[in-house]
Amino acid sequence: MLQNSPRRNFLMTLSALGGMTALGSSQFSMAANQAQWEFLPPLPISSGELVGATVGNSLHVMAGLDDILYSPRGLSYRFDKGASTWTKLKDMPFPAHHIAIVAMNDKIYVFGGFVKPGEEKVWQPINNAWEYNPANDQWKALAPMGKARGSAQAVVAGGKIYVIGGASSNAKTGPGTAIPRGSNAHIVVNDVEEYDPKTNQWRTRTPMPTPRNHFIAGEVGGKIYAINGRIGAVFVTLSAVTDLIEEYDPVNDTWLLVGRAPTSRSDVGGGVYNGKIYVTGGEYQDAKRKMTFWVIEAYDPATKSWETLPHMQVARHGFAGAVLGNQLHIVGGSFQSDGMPGAASPMGSHEVIKL
Repeated sequence: MLQNSPRRNFLMTLSALGGMTALGSSQFSMAANQAQWEFLPPLPISSGELVGATVGNSLHVMAGLDDILYSPRGLSYRFDKGASTWTKLKDMPFPAHHIAIVAMNDKIYVFGGFVKPGEEKVWQPINNAWEYNPANDQWKALAPMGKARGSAQAVVAGGKIYVIGGASSNAKTGPGTAIPRGSNAHIVVNDVEEYDPKTNQWRTRTPMPTPRNHFIAGEVGGKIYAINGRIGAVFVTLSAVTDLIEEYDPVNDTWLLVGRAPTSRSDVGGGVYNGKIYVTGGEYQDAKRKMTFWVIEAYDPATKSWETLPHMQVARHGFAGAVLGNQLHIVGGSFQSDGMPGAASPMGSHEVIKL
């Protein structure tokens, strides 16, 4: 069976070595970053392709991908700031990875993602929408999006939720068509859909100028900013990255190109605090390099300027990032860029920096 196969044993050995590598790198970085970054209790399960959102004094981490079976995990955990402990919650009702997630009015909203409903259907985008209520640990299905997609971003502005970008099926790979891992049988999209939680209805808005996935987006001053990301394809082995920053005005339904990020990367994470968008982590590949990032950079839309903060102690991508109080939490992810056959580097490492 797979769990006793040489491949499984190799991956377990690699994971152990990866943990040693991560520990070594954190020790190396700790002297420089001692006053900035701090390790907190790790997520109970090591996983990549996680997302995060905060409600009250708690951080919620969801989704996840099994890097061996390439199957969505549908995880749901809560980290309580006061007790500094993790609690296992009810799993996602329909497991998916690379979901879009956002918190609003003490609820968490989940959109799209990729699924593996059968061995013949891998990385199939979906249009599902869900509302999760942390108060009673219950999930509720919502009206689906107009377009199935994964690796999108969801942002709250003006009482509405905007789902932006991502990757969908192209004309030749419609719903139900097999999309194997590592193929280019997706189309990167720039669609923008607006969801109204009060009416449970969707409407289409002006598309983002640059189709992208695996990016970060945040709201500052009523405007939404899309930063970095992956263009051309979903998988890092086939795609390119972008440094473009594009601004969306929900009131006027217009987009503007407003600048460039100092670092080109994809699969980034972070959060918004005090009028700035914090971007960290990510991955990049070309013919010579295969790497993850640990640099954290903050964008101020008011001045269109960037600043660099002390880097994370463990470089990573595919992690959950969210602001809780005045701290940015980074949870899980993988410390090596993906795409190497038979290799995986997920972790549960949990870092925090005071902003």
